[in-house]
This record gives sequence, structure tokens and C-alpha cells, in this order.
Amino acid sequence: MTEQIPRPPYSLRTRLLLWLLVPLVAIGLLALFDSYRSARETADEIADRVLAGSALAIAERIFVNDDGLLEVDIPYVALEMLTSSEEDRVFYRIEGGGSEFITGYRQLSVPEEFDRSERNLRFADGRFREAPIRMAVLNDAAASDTISLAYRVIIAETTNARNKMARDILLRSALRQGLLIITAAFIVWFAVTRSLRPLYRLQEAVGRRSPDDLRPIEHRVPGEVSGLVATINDLVRRFGSSISTLRNFTSNASHQLRTPLTVMRTQLELASRAKTDAARDAALRETDNAIGEAERVLSQLLLLARIDSTAQKGLASHRCDIATISREICEDLIAGSLPADIDLGYDGPAPVEIAGDEVLTRELMRNVIDNAIVHGGRPIEITVRVRVQGQQVAVEVEDNGAGIDPDQFDTVLNRFQRGTGGSEGSGLGLAIAKEIVELFGGSLALDTPAKHSGLLVRMLFRTS
Repeated sequence: MTEQIPRPPYSLRTRLLLWLLVPLVAIGLLALFDSYRSARETADEIADRVLAGSALAIAERIFVNDDGLLEVDIPYVALEMLTSSEEDRVFYRIEGGGSEFITGYRQLSVPEEFDRSERNLRFADGRFREAPIRMAVLNDAAASDTISLAYRVIIAETTNARNKMARDILLRSALRQGLLIITAAFIVWFAVTRSLRPLYRLQEAVGRRSPDDLRPIEHRVPGEVSGLVATINDLVRRFGSSISTLRNFTSNASHQLRTPLTVMRTQLELASRAKTDAARDAALRETDNAIGEAERVLSQLLLLARIDSTAQKGLASHRCDIATISREICEDLIAGSLPADIDLGYDGPAPVEIAGDEVLTRELMRNVIDNAIVHGGRPIEITVRVRVQGQQVAVEVEDNGAGIDPDQFDTVLNRFQRGTGGSEGSGLGLAIAKEIVELFGGSLALDTPAKHSGLLVRMLFRTS
């Protein structure tokens, strides 16, 4: 199985900067594009006014001479106003109404879609002598006392000055946008750094704690992190509770195992020193009893571990036949080495299903019955009953033995807790039974039988 390599941690500051700056840069680029378009429109509008003024100035000097022909006297100021620091070149052409050339640059032409019959002033882009130009085309007419002749004035200039004006406007806009983005990045970096300080202080405070310090985190943190801190505190609380439970369990388990081991060691030493066969046999019997007690305690401890691990899993889909399980356990005990002064019986139908795990249900019933056998005294009658009560199944284990003081019913249902009087034990049997029943979603209660003394263990299970 390939080991999964953990992903490296990421920077919250870097992510915030990216999430802010990437859209901001995109918006800035769109703004620059719009600024460039506006700059071109502004430059064209300003330059077109000058170009139109030059065309109108030339048009004012066009007249009909005595021969009935168009004549023009190009004013110097009409071309001078188009000069610029960018050394733009100026071209012009004046033609009559029939496209007859009058003066200027013969190769300078206008787009074919321009209507010659309309008297107007229009602008167009083109190329002349391999250079981009902007031209103004004026259609008008000159008149004398006897005749009116149409003419067209075409005046054009290269676009160096226009492009420079647009670039200057774009550059100023780009500088403003860049300054805005850099300022925003610095502000975000500073704000995020200040905002993350409580988390750094929290990290330092937690880092200074010892492994045994499981107190809740009570440092003041931002509201966005308070839920995380509350979750961590709950986790630490449950972790501390688990550690405390484990320590208590380990301490009690070691104590419960130490007692039979001590008895075994003692009895074995007595057997080795025994001077008679009877004394040696008695010591060996006590050793065997201690071994049996150790086996029972170990079995219960392992069952507790199974309960703790199973508690994290859903058992809603598990089902088992508790009537058959109870009857089989009774039959096994009766067929085994059950003493003659113990009367064990079963009363109930079969089958009866409940919601629960079959293995744990067997351990549950064996623990409750064993508890009555071991602690009930002699002689004793034990009856196991199974009854269906609507949506629940009631299972009772009743005996007429020594019983338990009603004031101690709640005590003996806790782990490693024994009632006063009666025989000694590990204090796990009824506690295990209660935890298993509750794991199945049921309940367990202790009572005193109505007809006689003893103990009644009543368990209720869900049927679905």
C-alpha cells in the first residue's frame, strides 16, 4: 500500500493576497484597456478639430475665376496649424466635382463609399506612402455671379502625435493603477499580519503547555476562529476524559489481576512446602480457583475493550435472536459442571430478534447469569425469562439468592464497583451488561423480586 505524502501547509496571507490582487489586476487591465480606448477617442477628437479647421481654412480660399474654373490660394496657416513636435507629415488634395485634380498630392485618395453629392465634412483612416494617416474630407461648392462649382478638399496627416497623446494618457493611467494595486497589496499584507497575531499568540500559548495540561483554551481569538477553538476544546475535553478513563481502567485492571496472581503465587509456595498430600492438594485447588478467577477477569477486561471500540460503530443494522442465545447459554451451563445446588431454568419463546450484535449479546447474557451464579450464594434458583412487549423485548434474570441492598443498585452498575456483603468479585459483570444494553439502545435496571429475596436484572431491547 503506497504511503500518502501529506500536502505541505499553505499560507493564509498568500491566499488572501492572491484572491484580492488577481481580480484587482484583472480589473486594472480592463480599466487600462478602457483608458486606452478613451485616450484614442480623446486624441482623435482633439486632432480632428485641428484637421477640420485646416480643411475649412483651405475651403475659404477656393473660388471661381473669370474663366469659370476653380482656383485655390493655399493659405500657409492652414498647413502650419497641423505641425507638431512629432514631425507629422501633412498631405492635401483639392479636386473638382468631377474628380478632376486641381492641386496637392495626386495619389491621395479617399474611400469609395464617401458620397460626393452631399455637402459635408467627414473623417476617415487610411494609409499613404506606407504610413497610417487620418484624413478630413470636405465636400462643398464655390460660386460666382453666374456659376456654382462643386469641389472636394482632402487634407491628411500622419498619426504620430495622436499615438503619442494616447500613449501618454495610457501611461498615466497605468501608473495610477499600478500604484493602487501596490498600495492595496501592502494594506492587505499589513491587515492580514495584524489580524493573524491572535493566532500566533494562541500557537505560542499552546506550544508552551506540557503534555499533561489539558485545560480549555481561553485566549481571546477572532470570531471566525472561535468555532474552531470551541471544537478543539471539546476534543481536548473528550481526550482528557478518555485518558482519565484509561488511567482508571488500567489502575483497576492491574489491581484486579494482581489479586488472583498473588493468590496463585502464595498457594504454589504453600504447595511446595506442604508436608502432606492433603495440604498440597488443598493449595493446588486454591491455585486452580485463582487461575479461574484470573481467566474470568481477563475475559471481562477484553470484553470491555471490545465494547469501547464498538461504541464508535453503528449497530443499528445488526440483529440477533436473543431468545435462542439465552436458551443455548442455559443449556450449556446445565450440561456442564453446574453445581447441584444451583437450579437454572429458561422461560420464553423462540425466536425473538432484537437490534444488537450477536457476539456482544452472548457475552451480555453470560455475564448476567454468571453474576447470579457467583454472587447469589447457595442454594439458589435462577430463572431467565424473555418476553415481547410491543416494540420492545424484555429479558429478565431473576434469582432468590443473597441479593443486593437497593441503596447500592446504582453503585454496582459502575465499573469496578462492588456491593457490600456477599462474595468478592471484580465489579465488572453488571457494569459490562449495562454498557452493552445501552450500546444497543436499550436499558438495564436492578430490582428486588416481589415474591422472595434476591436480585432481578431487567433488560429492555429494541426490536428495530
